[in-house]
Amino acid sequence: MSRSADLARLVRDRGGSEPVSHGLILGSGLGHIAGEVQGVAIDYADLPGFPHAGVSGHNPKLAIGTLEGVRVAVFGGRAHYYERGHADAMRLPLDVLKALGADRLIVTNAAGSLRPDTPPGSLMLLSDHINFSGLNPLIGEPSDARFVPMTDAHDPAMRAALRTAASTEGLDLPEGVYAWYSGPSFETPAEIRAIRTLGADAVGMSTVPEVILARFLGLRVAAVSVITNMAAGMSDEKISHEHTKAMAPLGAAKLERVLRRYLRDLV
Repeated sequence: MSRSADLARLVRDRGGSEPVSHGLILGSGLGHIAGEVQGVAIDYADLPGFPHAGVSGHNPKLAIGTLEGVRVAVFGGRAHYYERGHADAMRLPLDVLKALGADRLIVTNAAGSLRPDTPPGSLMLLSDHINFSGLNPLIGEPSDARFVPMTDAHDPAMRAALRTAASTEGLDLPEGVYAWYSGPSFETPAEIRAIRTLGADAVGMSTVPEVILARFLGLRVAAVSVITNMAAGMSDEKISHEHTKAMAPLGAAKLERVLRRYLRDLV
């Protein structure tokens, strides 16, 4: 039996055997949403092979249960490429998610804005992404399944449902293109000018590997950024991880409302 199957059995033993509908990966400062799940929370440390999620502002637990009546698996933290140099750091957790029966994944992150009309505290629904880092979590995958088509990687129907949820809640949810830099250093103003020219609207250090892995596994996926800062050169604010964590709650409350409404609309 594969490692992911063994872990899925462990999770079902602790969290119940009912199949999961949705997975949810939480970004910096958004981990509190995992605490809203009615069910059990399992420390990553109790799931052999799961990442340590060693970035402050993350909550390294897997919450299994219901949220707004929908069976979910919520990852309270993620591993990033910049921690250990592995673009596929989230492959095992997503393999387990698939083994638990999920067919949809929502990814969230904290990001910098490249658009003056989308300031800190805003949300941005990702319509597409630019893998500016050039890294890929499928490097080394031996099967032909590694040649994953990425047209409509950000699922149009899920995006439409999230836009409807935001509208119902009276919240703005503009769409934009997300550019992935490897981190951990923040981008230079010149790099920001470059990706603005290429069509990016937000920038961050995560999400793209997870979207690629999700599509490889056959999961439908959507992603939402919480804007925590203007990108380098776009304002006079000082960018730091502490600033990201401090600003994330401004958009997190909006994001939680959108996610809850999205899930309620599924029931």
